Amino acid sequence: MSYRYAFVRHAICSPVTRALTTRAPARAANDNGNNHRASNEAVLQAALRHFGQHGLRAAEVARKHAESAFFANDRLAYDWWLAICRTLDKRLARLTEGTLSVN
Repeated sequence: MSYRYAFVRHAICSPVTRALTTRAPARAANDNGNNHRASNEAVLQAALRHFGQHGLRAAEVARKHAESAFFANDRLAYDWWLAICRTLDKRLARLTEGTLSVN
């Protein structure tokens, strides 16, 4: 009489185990790479100080400062506040640039 054995799978290699196992991300979620860094240390330091003063609404306050400078024709102040806004919230800075360039 012959005996037949079922193929034994290791628990590590089973399809269920692979489906339920989460892999570590290749990059950290907040790792923006070198091309998204603050343009210089002065802007980064100013953005951190601004964030310390205004908390989570710091990007919106920087946007308002940039808009005020734009309408006052102060290009230096506009660029400065937009750089701070960009350091804190890139999406809001792009939205600000798009809105002000149309007007």
